[in-house]
Amino acid sequence: MTIALIDYGAGNLHSVENALRAAGATDLSVTADPDVVAKADRIVLPGVGAFGACASALRAVPGMVEAMERRVRQQGAPFLGVCVGMQLMADVGEEMGSHRGLGWMRGRVRRLEPGTMDAKVPHMGWNDVVPSGDHPLVPAGEAYFLHSYAYEGEDVIATSDHAGPITAAIARDTMLGVQFHPEKSQRYGLAMLERFLAWRP
Repeated sequence: MTIALIDYGAGNLHSVENALRAAGATDLSVTADPDVVAKADRIVLPGVGAFGACASALRAVPGMVEAMERRVRQQGAPFLGVCVGMQLMADVGEEMGSHRGLGWMRGRVRRLEPGTMDAKVPHMGWNDVVPSGDHPLVPAGEAYFLHSYAYEGEDVIATSDHAGPITAAIARDTMLGVQFHPEKSQRYGLAMLERFLAWRP
């Protein structure tokens, strides 16, 4: 089973690579080659930083978005977006202007506006993951978050609480996105990656 971890300059690329290997990934390619992505059995999109910068960097890799669209959306390869990689699945991100996402999920990424003064932005540290259904990859648990913007829209399968509910995970068909960092979430994150590697949606 081949896994393509997309290299478009994301800051958490190598920590996600190490976590995937620890979870059991053996045939793993860290790649900026759309031909590798177009043939991969599973695809992972990492990401940290500003939505617009990440979207621009991803689109700057020739043929990459097209390869992702074909392999994930048309052919149904399992896909995992991590942190900003999850946010890029949305229609639009509103960080420092309005920026077009991949449009895989109907939603927007907006700045966190907690309802109380003691809920800081960024949302940083360990927090509960509360499933809203029974998706096999994202059970109840505790994960590590670090973000100032959050997804609002359809296909939310888990939330966390930061002076009100915020999106922790989204999913539809063969696509999964998590706002938390599985690579920093110790046992919970490693188990989630193991389930992703074994997933047969």
